[in-house]
Amino acid sequence: VQLQASGGGLVQAGGSLSLSCAASGRTFSKKSMGWFRQAPRKEREFVAAISWNGGSTYYADSVKGRFTISRDNAKNTVYLQMNSLKPEDTAVYYCAARRGIVNFRTDEYDYWGQGTLVTVSS
Repeated sequence: VQLQASGGGLVQAGGSLSLSCAASGRTFSKKSMGWFRQAPRKEREFVAAISWNGGSTYYADSVKGRFTISRDNAKNTVYLQMNSLKPEDTAVYYCAARRGIVNFRTDEYDYWGQGTLVTVSS
């Protein structure tokens, strides 16, 4: 599976951005998907995850109520809608895929996209 994240950019605090992650391969619909982010001088951290059929979603406490993860298996794409953005959301955002059930650990994911930069100005 190859993953291509897009949609990052510069936005003012309080604004919104929508990230997309397009996947190649025929097994996308069988994989759990996650979004992670890495801010400068910080470790990569979990943001959100979604089960293979979209029936279950999970969020980090820091984004709960502001971000929404979704997927369209017909389009081999997972999305991250980010609202009410804060300067502390500034980071490179990565999408990732794994076989099996949803997981929050970065080392449990098998495939990674290249990342897209989100910058939130105050």
